[in-house]
Amino acid sequence: MKSIKIFALSAACLITVFASCEKEDKPLGVLNLPSTPFDYVTLNLPTHLTTNSLIGPGQNAATDNDNTPNTNPITNAGATLGRVLFYDKKLSANGTIACASCHKQEKGFSDEAKLSLGFKNGTTRRHSMSLVNARWYGRERFFWDERAETLEKQVLMPFQDPVEMGMTLEQVVGAVKEQSYYPDLFEKAFGSEEINSDRISKALAQFVRSIVSVNSKYDAGRKLVSAPINNFPNFSASENNGKRLFFAPVGPGGGAGCIGCHSTEAFINPDNGTTNNGLDAISTSDLGVFEAINNPIFLGAFKVPSLKSVALSAPYMHDGRFMTLEEVVEHYNSGIKNHPNLARALKDPAGNPIKLNLSAQDKTDLVNFLKTLTDDNLAKDVKFSSPFN
Repeated sequence: MKSIKIFALSAACLITVFASCEKEDKPLGVLNLPSTPFDYVTLNLPTHLTTNSLIGPGQNAATDNDNTPNTNPITNAGATLGRVLFYDKKLSANGTIACASCHKQEKGFSDEAKLSLGFKNGTTRRHSMSLVNARWYGRERFFWDERAETLEKQVLMPFQDPVEMGMTLEQVVGAVKEQSYYPDLFEKAFGSEEINSDRISKALAQFVRSIVSVNSKYDAGRKLVSAPINNFPNFSASENNGKRLFFAPVGPGGGAGCIGCHSTEAFINPDNGTTNNGLDAISTSDLGVFEAINNPIFLGAFKVPSLKSVALSAPYMHDGRFMTLEEVVEHYNSGIKNHPNLARALKDPAGNPIKLNLSAQDKTDLVNFLKTLTDDNLAKDVKFSSPFN
């Protein structure tokens, strides 16, 4: 009787061991991915992103500025692979940092830290730029200084940064090959299990381009009117006045002219390009785009990110110097410095930095409007979250 009990116990142990082995042998066991991939292709874009109702230079439909190359269209399988790569900490030198470590979904794909921490706790040189609406930047160039000519080139650079992730491209490819869950994902995305840096680049770029904002309070209200300057029925009086200030030109228009630099209804600046917004009177330690494009007109100029979900992505500016939207508004109201390359839109007729002279209520209203650009769906959508169990 005793031997029977022992045999039964041994059999139970063997079953447990086999079950554990079977679980570990499943290549996608560490990932929580749906059997049918999430839809990254269908955007359901509202009309105000596909047509233009704005007047002035740099104003067009957001879709006119789509930087998706013909050689890398978004596919559901490709963006799914990109999502896994985006959240995979194994692709850093010590397994502690992923792309998502500095571009957090709940923070508008930015970072609450002024400067982000790299794999050895070193700090990045600049604040983490939001990735929301990166697809609608027609100039294509990326990073604050636009040193990356395309998104496909940009996504590989943080891996190789000595502060951020501390790898070489060869090491990144090797790390991907070591993970049992990648061959199947690469085959679904590209038709074979081959893993190389070009495919890694394309998959990551597909995922980033899929991060498009269409579900903010602004988007809901915009669908109810024929033009953005009309009062939105779903806005408060304060939000509508803040919207008026945002869109109306400085001077006789009685506005703040924000739409001049955050152009199109994706609120990004694809046509006018990089801008010096008067943060400093002179450029010293950070020369901006001039460091990447050796032309004096770019000295102290920086890329203009989209304002969608801006309330989630504090702190602000390339160096994270402003902690609140109130500080940002006050900068444009009274704090613009007379940099030699100060944007023309920020100068008065005499060539001096503009003074908006907004009332306290106007400044509050402008902040309230900026908060209507928050896309809570994008901040919570599971298809943009970590796929790792």
